[in-house]
This record gives sequence, structure tokens and C-alpha cells, in this order.
Amino acid sequence: MRVLFSFRNFWYVKIYESVIHELASRGHEVALLADVGGRDPKTKVWGDAARALETRWPGRVSVGYLSREHYTDWDALAASLRLGSDYLRYFHSDYAATPILMSRAGTRAPALVKRLAGSPLGKSGPGLAVLRGVLALMEAALPECEEVTAAVRQLAPDVVVLSPLLTLGSEQFEVLRSARRLGVHTALAVGSWDHLSSKALLRDVPERVLVWNEVQRDEAVRFHRIRPEQVDVTGAQCFDQWFDRQPSRDAATFKTAVGLDPARPYVLWACSCLFEGSPPESTLVERWVSRLRASAHPVLRDAGLLIRPHPKRAAEWASVDLDRFENVSVWPRTGDAPFSVSTKDDYFDSMYHSAAVVGLNSTALIEAGVVGRPVHTILLPEFHENQEGTLHFRYLLEEGGGLLQATRDLAAHEEALVRSISEPGDRSAFITRFVRPHGLERPATAVFADALERLATSPRTAAATDAAWVPALRAVMAPMARRSTGSKKVQRARLEQASRKGK
Repeated sequence: MRVLFSFRNFWYVKIYESVIHELASRGHEVALLADVGGRDPKTKVWGDAARALETRWPGRVSVGYLSREHYTDWDALAASLRLGSDYLRYFHSDYAATPILMSRAGTRAPALVKRLAGSPLGKSGPGLAVLRGVLALMEAALPECEEVTAAVRQLAPDVVVLSPLLTLGSEQFEVLRSARRLGVHTALAVGSWDHLSSKALLRDVPERVLVWNEVQRDEAVRFHRIRPEQVDVTGAQCFDQWFDRQPSRDAATFKTAVGLDPARPYVLWACSCLFEGSPPESTLVERWVSRLRASAHPVLRDAGLLIRPHPKRAAEWASVDLDRFENVSVWPRTGDAPFSVSTKDDYFDSMYHSAAVVGLNSTALIEAGVVGRPVHTILLPEFHENQEGTLHFRYLLEEGGGLLQATRDLAAHEEALVRSISEPGDRSAFITRFVRPHGLERPATAVFADALERLATSPRTAAATDAAWVPALRAVMAPMARRSTGSKKVQRARLEQASRKGK
């Protein structure tokens, strides 16, 4: 079969790398298609990771960019409609305790939608339902993007896999619509543990939805009204690479390399990608270091402390100086994401050789659990929105008996760290339920590939066509499209387009 992975950018290569290798090894062809924004110099390492797969599998894996040359008034209106619908999802009672999610969506939502949602009509249940329904009908009446359809047709896939798809105002819905119009099988691969609960609303539903676990299956049904039989629980394939991996160097060599005392154990702080406007995590880490260095417990007072910046927030560490503390290291300061063999070795070794891992709300906490390390967090008021102020964070506390050892102040955190260093405990129940629901010994990668093969060999669906009412509604919408500005991305693209014409 020929599988097309539609990615927002090539960051997602690291999430599906094992699946791409698996499909290629089974003799299938895999095309990787990312938004043209992936050519940004800041994302070069992501593109390099994609091209490394192309080099590893010549003739089996190909890499390309979805290059849009023309952005029209309809693209601007499409962006506005999607951003409006994504904003309205957070008016559901499930999000009453997560105002940060509505606030984030509101910064991009059209002003008219926000005004209507805040009016007496929008504040009533029936009124809000009408507003949602109108936006959905208008989105359904949008014309297809011929450039996207041509790109999908040229690649001639048997299956189109979309990820993440669920970003606010996602343009990947254009790829989904084009695939459906061509009668191609479609699947949403849920890219991370928060995507179904904290991102966009899934309005156009692919044939299959591939999720990590039963928790995400429930989210797909409850939040997005997907039929349970459309959902495949595959496990989290992105973590398979850490299960049987061996360290690239011994503990003493690693500690020396990162600037820690090779004779002492160390605790790893794995930083998070926090909401915009959150307090600097570096400030909390500095408090944490000071506290442990003054601890009454010798094991903490003398332990090495390794801080690993998050790749998307490494800049905040540029001016942080912890040299006044003994046996403390910030490494790597650039927060290198684990894309290459060497950066994966560095990342794995930092977890493997640690005595415990601490963080706020990061996928690294799950990865540390996979490696078998005790995992801790501190629930502080200033970071509430990033932790208990989301829906997905609670899964780390509750599922399979919980992964995290959580405390509400640094004093209790000290005591918990001391206990886990001496008695690490067993978190395999969480890993089984959340990461490998088909059993700890069964990698999720193969289950994922099996699901795609079943989809590819199922009867082809009929090509989607417009409903009879669409032309009339589209004619009504045309003046609105001419007045729409759309998202900032569409605005930039249209300005660049106008500039090219001027030349």
C-alpha cells in the first residue's frame, strides 16, 4: 500500500518514526508531506529527521512540502470559521475548570463569534447550539482547495494519515476534505496525550481514529462524538523506542560528560512547554535547587541535579547562572530535541542514569516512567493552569494507580524524593494502561501498522460530493469571504502572494 502522512510540520516525524520504519520494512511506500512552513530555518533539524528516513529507505519513503501558491478569500473565511468553532467547544461544562483553554482559543477567534457567544443568546444552551450549527454548516459549504486536492491526487495514496489535525484553526482539514473527495481512506493519528481534550474540535471525521488507550477512546467519543467502532486503540508508538533501549555510556562517564560528580546519584528535572504567559520555569527550578542544597537529608543535599531545558523554551535558560551551586548542571542549554541518534542517546541516558525525574507537565514524565524511574511533580498555585487547570494532566495522577508522586509544597516534595530514591516503586500498571494497553511485551508500532493495513484493504469509500444545498449557501457566503481577514498565517500568505504579483 501507499501511505501518505500529512503533518503540520516535520516535528511529528519523531512521533511516528517507528511506524514509518515498520511500514517501509513491510514493503509499503510512505510519503511524508508537511506544511511549507517546515522550511523555516528554525525547523531545519525536523526536516533533517524526515530526510534521514528518506535516505534510510530509498524508493520506499519520500519527503515533500505542501506548497500553497494561492490563498483566496475562501481560505481566509475557512480559517475564521474553524477558529470560531474551536473557541466555542470550550463553552462546554467539561471545561468549566480549565479557563486557560478558552482564553487561548479566544485570542485567535473572530470578534463576531466572541460577541455572539458572550451575548444572552450565546449564553443560553439552545443559542450556543444554533451558533455552533451555523458555523458547521458554513464550513461544510466551503469550496475545496484545488491545490491541495491536486497534491493528494499526485501522490495517489491508499491511506491518508493526518497528525496532529487538531490544532486550532488547522489547515490540515483541507487535506482531509481533499482525500475524502478523491475516495481515499483517511485516519486521524492522535499525536499526543492532550490533543483530544485541549486542542481543536474534530468536525470532519476520518474513517478511523487511532488513539493510545481507552482514556483517549473515551475522549474521542465524549468530546468529538466519534462512534466507538471507528476508534482503534493501538498504544503509544512514540514510546516504543525507550522500552528496550540500552544506555550509550556508563553512569560515571555520562555524569562526567554533563558536569556532575560521577560518584553521586543525581535527580533530573525535565522542563515543560508551558502555556504562553506562564511564570518562567527556571525561577521555580532555582528555588528547587536552593531548597535541596539546604535539605536536612544528606542524599538530597549532596545529590547531583541535572536540569534539561525544554527544546521549545530553551531561550529562558540563556541567562540563568547556577554556578554558585555545587554539582548542578543545565544540560544541554539548547534543549536539543531527540531527533538524531546522538540526541536520543543523550536524552535516554539522562533518564536512565537518574535516581528520579521531576517535572511540571511534560511527555518526558511518561518517558521517564517507561524507563522505570520514579516520577515526581510539585503542584504549586502559580502553575495550576498548566497542571490541574487542564484535563489531561489528571491522567498522570489517576490512571493505573497513577504515575506521578505529587506534592503541594517543596517540603513534602523533599520527603517524597528521599523515599523514592531508596524505594523506587512500581508504575508498570500505569504504563500498561496508558502506553501499552495490549500488554507490556507488545510494541504499539506493530499494532498501529496493522490498523493501517486493515484500513487500506477495506472497500474504498465513495468519493464525497457536495450536498444539494451547498451552492445556495456558498453564494450567500461569498460576500463574507471577500470581507474576511482569516488567521495571521493566511494574512501573511496573502501579503506574500500580493508581493509576488507586484514584482
